[in-house]
Amino acid sequence: MNKIIIAIDGFSSTGKSTIAKQLAKKLNYIYVDTGAMYRAVTYFALENNLIGDDFFKEDALVNKLEEISINFKFNKDAGFAEVYLNGENIEAAIRTLRVSKFVSPVATLSAVRRKLVEQQQLMGKDKGIVMDGRDIGTVVFPDAELKIFMTASAETRAKRRYKELLDRGHKLSYDDVLENVTTRDHIDSTREDSPLIKADDAIEIDNSDLSIEEQLNRLVAFAEELISR
Repeated sequence: MNKIIIAIDGFSSTGKSTIAKQLAKKLNYIYVDTGAMYRAVTYFALENNLIGDDFFKEDALVNKLEEISINFKFNKDAGFAEVYLNGENIEAAIRTLRVSKFVSPVATLSAVRRKLVEQQQLMGKDKGIVMDGRDIGTVVFPDAELKIFMTASAETRAKRRYKELLDRGHKLSYDDVLENVTTRDHIDSTREDSPLIKADDAIEIDNSDLSIEEQLNRLVAFAEELISR
């Protein structure tokens, strides 16, 4: 069967990872969460005191990039691949508001983006992959056969993220989550290196009022049509 590359981009908390995982499972494709890779670098920076509320040791982080090894291992019980940093499972640790607060500044660094984009392109060399992030259809795989751009209102996304964090046992306020969402939107969309933009040939999906099942059905239909050509 022909295989394609599926690039899913969009704003934070639009459910990109959730729908990408399900789509990959449906097509028997490999799923790669590039956002988790940037979160892993951010977690490394936090754990090594390279970033905080009032400082960011950019040069020091860039100099330590060679010490960072990121990979994914499939967890049968969870049903998806979890992210590992230097051999340590950090899947839960990177999904906190603490990491979310600093991931956009870390992702603005060109050296960080170059390192991770190179790894991401290698992962897709044999196609048959679903990858989600901010610049997959514009930078990582500009020739991807199927490009999707996910969007929803900031309020809708903040509510989803707030519920997700509460379900994980985190104590925080909705206003803090909304502020984090809007701040990340601004940083992601205005950074000089690989800003978040919709590729000209991407299909835009506003999922504010769409269920996961409705989104999945649409994406499966798009993918199967391209694969059958």
